Amino acid sequence: MKRFALTVFAMTLALLCNDGARAAQKAQKPKSPEEQAALVYKYLNVFSETLKRAKTDYVEEVGEDKLIEYAINGMLSSLDPHSSYLDAETFKDMREQTKGEFGGLGIEVTMDNGFVKVISPIDDTPAFKAGIQAGDYITHIDGTTVLGETLTQAVEKMRGPVKSKVKLTIRRRNKDPFDVSLTRDNIKIRSVKTEEKDPAVGYIRISSFSETTTDDVKKAIEKIQKENADLSGYVLDLRNNPGGLLEQAVSVADLFLNEGEIVSTRPRRAEETQRYSATKGDVTKNKPIVVLINEGSASAAEIVAGALQDHKRAVIAGMRSFGKGSVQTVIPVTGFGAIRLTTARYYTPSGRSIQAKGIEPDIVIPPAHVEYFAVRSDDFAEASFSNALAKQDEDKTSKDKTMKEKKDKKAKAKDKERDPFDEKPKEEKKIEDYQLDRAIDIVKAMGIYRSGRE
Repeated sequence: MKRFALTVFAMTLALLCNDGARAAQKAQKPKSPEEQAALVYKYLNVFSETLKRAKTDYVEEVGEDKLIEYAINGMLSSLDPHSSYLDAETFKDMREQTKGEFGGLGIEVTMDNGFVKVISPIDDTPAFKAGIQAGDYITHIDGTTVLGETLTQAVEKMRGPVKSKVKLTIRRRNKDPFDVSLTRDNIKIRSVKTEEKDPAVGYIRISSFSETTTDDVKKAIEKIQKENADLSGYVLDLRNNPGGLLEQAVSVADLFLNEGEIVSTRPRRAEETQRYSATKGDVTKNKPIVVLINEGSASAAEIVAGALQDHKRAVIAGMRSFGKGSVQTVIPVTGFGAIRLTTARYYTPSGRSIQAKGIEPDIVIPPAHVEYFAVRSDDFAEASFSNALAKQDEDKTSKDKTMKEKKDKKAKAKDKERDPFDEKPKEEKKIEDYQLDRAIDIVKAMGIYRSGRE
């Protein structure tokens, strides 16, 4: 009887598995155009019923136009974090941003796990001055959670009249949540600037790619060449550069290349692939270049870094970039706003996808200097012996050090009796940019190496 029951159970299980397999095969079978059209109409009926219920039964009154806008935006933002619907006002703001001037806080953001994630702050903006960092999560705006909101809605809340204040709640890795109060301002993007960090190295900072970036980079290089006749090379700083216009990224990369592909955009249909190539003429006359990137370098910044890396035209230094390698096409909708839709992926000249991978630096340089300690054990070594020569010298040094500390304490006690206004102000300690310092060292070393070969 027991064996019979087990047999029946096994046969039933097999039948169920076969039914499941047949159902899966049926589900995977491509639908005919007629079946697809019928399914669309069914879902449109569901949408119509949902719209009706939201209009009549939602706890607060909402206009039909807003409900449909929310539905469109929900469809697009569900595809990926960068696709969305832009209403007329948001579309206008976006166009102003690419022209180099707009109102707000000065941060490039995306949506991640329901929260607003900072790609990077823009130089010399309220967010930059307040210490907002790439990788920060904005969980609340003026005390209200961003959970359940679209990226567009969250961005609209962060915008407002100039000189008005907004409070952001920030979550940062290995830190408790904290609030930051910022004052909104007109964001005037100076996308390119140059400073003299070292007489032998030309330093060019690109904070974003707007309509004037390529022309501004050309002017910066001409200025550097005029002021420094004997240059070792250049540092191109793309850290915390959130991207911008594709054509500007291509033309900036073209400034440093003589030939070859710069980037390709590959959509769903292979025949629509677009390739952008360099034209002859290197404005730096083939001087060594180090490109600095970090986790805040995204999109157009990654295109420039990837192109120069693949052509071995520059050494890429810093930390791995953000990894935004998708192309968004903004399609205006007459009388309304626009649709921002992801239509392709970016690929570097060697065929590497940037999406979610980013650009790996040739030389990894952390943002701050970390002392290096060799991993070794001193349990069985000369220094471990109590009477080792070095140990005896060390003991004598230790006694001398103790005596010096006692003298210093007495001197400090006397100093307290002095009038503090008689003392000279202390010299401020210079803030070190470890990554930039190392990049300058690399450029100078490359210049010395090339000079030796010539």
